[in-house]
Amino acid sequence: MSDPDRNFTVEREDGPSKGRYVVRVDGHEAEMTYTRVGTRQIIIDHTSVPDALRGMRIGQALVERGVEDARAEGIKIIPLCPFAKAQIARHKEWQDVV
Repeated sequence: MSDPDRNFTVEREDGPSKGRYVVRVDGHEAEMTYTRVGTRQIIIDHTSVPDALRGMRIGQALVERGVEDARAEGIKIIPLCPFAKAQIARHKEWQDVV
């Protein structure tokens, strides 16, 4: 996902049982990792944004991309990561994927 209002792109690296969303900016890397639970759910288990990238809304963008992909794929999210859980709770329009 690339947003013209953002100077970064969220990329997805998807494996058979685990995956992650990643943003790379100026040699720094932020990520949100997930684990598949069968074919209909993922668990978001960790989000990490280095200090150098804070304040750019990268963490929110990572969760938003996960929500968008979950909708597109018809799967549900179990947000175990405290950050992802807080972001999803804050955005009522994302509740359909929980």
